[in-house]
Amino acid sequence: MAHVIRNIPAAFNPGITHPLFLIRSNLHRAISDLAPSLKGRMMDFGCGLKPYRSMLDVDEYIGVDYQAEGETYEQSAVDVFYDGRTLPFPDGHFDSIFSSEVFEHIFNLSEILPELHRVLKPGGKILITCPFAFGEHEIPSDFARYTSFAMQHMLTSQGFRILEQRKTGGNVEVLTQLRIVYWNLHILSGLKDIPVVRSVARILFFGLNNLWALVISRILPFRQDLYLNNVVLAERV
Repeated sequence: MAHVIRNIPAAFNPGITHPLFLIRSNLHRAISDLAPSLKGRMMDFGCGLKPYRSMLDVDEYIGVDYQAEGETYEQSAVDVFYDGRTLPFPDGHFDSIFSSEVFEHIFNLSEILPELHRVLKPGGKILITCPFAFGEHEIPSDFARYTSFAMQHMLTSQGFRILEQRKTGGNVEVLTQLRIVYWNLHILSGLKDIPVVRSVARILFFGLNNLWALVISRILPFRQDLYLNNVVLAERV
């Protein structure tokens, strides 16, 4: 049965004129494919505003995030805060875990992975995404980029078994996405005082570049030594 997708915020399932269309449309597609593997009581680790909530058909959905000093989280959908080191749940509490675009923001990931393993039931599934080729973001809380081999090593060494591993996008899409982000942040931002001109420029520049990437990536040899995101589905052994 096809998994029903609904109510995804536009920024996380964007149209072709969005500056993050390439990275987020690829990520959306991968999560959509693998989300049905997550069942029962699920923790969304680093949940933020839970943008993918409606894609996850689970019995209980618990959003967990880190409460940084001075942060109000007034707009957040966090259910439970943790202290950055220990998850406030008993062993084997969850049937599944989802964590999207979070690992790069965790300075002490070597301490957190054992915690994720501890609170997951034996045989429970964990779905993880994190960027590989993308600029610094959510500064200053951006600490790492992981290769596909690093993801394999980190998870298997902590008692997880890889069920499926993917890279999203390829060389052409990465180079185009980085160019679009650069223009969006450093060129088109100079038109902020001319809103109509800036809007037209954004639509034309983003739309044409995203379309170019989709076409050229199907013509040129497809390579993924440079790619956008890691997506890993694993289980606790």
